[in-house]
Amino acid sequence: MPRIKDIAQICKSKNAGPFMVTIDVLFEDPHLYRQVKATGVLNAALFAKLYGVAEADVLFTPYDAASAFKATLPRLVPAGDIGDTDVYGAQQHAPLLDVEIPLNTLPR
Repeated sequence: MPRIKDIAQICKSKNAGPFMVTIDVLFEDPHLYRQVKATGVLNAALFAKLYGVAEADVLFTPYDAASAFKATLPRLVPAGDIGDTDVYGAQQHAPLLDVEIPLNTLPR
């Protein structure tokens, strides 16, 4: 099964202020984006599980016009606080990279 890191052109994260992080997953091919969206694998519950936050705290948005998904969620440690290892939030997308997407079951 392909993983996000194998099929997305861009998977990145950044701070959305000191207390939130935004994760973007973008696809160059709109058809591939629609296939990924149809699996339902990428959703607020997945981000909540991967990042240890409440599902209600995850703002998950598919953007069809851009063939992209965006999730905004609270940081467990505020940017720059004691214990923060990623002050810019630039490495927070890493847990998402190995998420498997069952594309082989979808028709073209």
